[in-house]
Amino acid sequence: MRIGYRRVSSQDQNLDRQQLEACEKVFEEKASAGKGSDRPALDAVLDFAREGDEVLVWSIDRLARDLADLQRLLERLNAKGVTVTFVSERLTFSAAQDDPFARLQLHLLGAFSQFERAIIRKRQAEGIAQAKAKGVYRGRQPSIDPAQVAKLKAEGLGATEIAERLGIGRASVYRLLTE
Repeated sequence: MRIGYRRVSSQDQNLDRQQLEACEKVFEEKASAGKGSDRPALDAVLDFAREGDEVLVWSIDRLARDLADLQRLLERLNAKGVTVTFVSERLTFSAAQDDPFARLQLHLLGAFSQFERAIIRKRQAEGIAQAKAKGVYRGRQPSIDPAQVAKLKAEGLGATEIAERLGIGRASVYRLLTE
């Protein structure tokens, strides 16, 4: 069976450019490929793929942005007898066939992908620091209205009841009441 895996990093991006032809099943997600990130569609691919299947991925950086993660994922799929093909790089990996040149390309492209992610994160952190220095960056907007918490407390409600009414955690209520 040909299984497709398509991924973009954020909700506002689309998957249109990742054309995977003739796949019988395609798993898609909008999630970061950073190390340790939660990727349910990738987990589903790993569970779903069986011996003899081929997993198609548009490019190496769509599967992983960390070289160690990339190698671990390929080894896991290959150990199950699953072939992995990266469409844009025209590289295929399987347990039955080990191409040293393809492995070298994988390591180089995987390292570049990891490097690119590190540069993006560094630039993002620099931009945030500059915006904070200018007073422009304020971070995420609060999702809890402190006045509403104070009002409910003034009405005599306890932290547990306030948390339940507002659909928030008790720790948030305590934090807001002590601020």
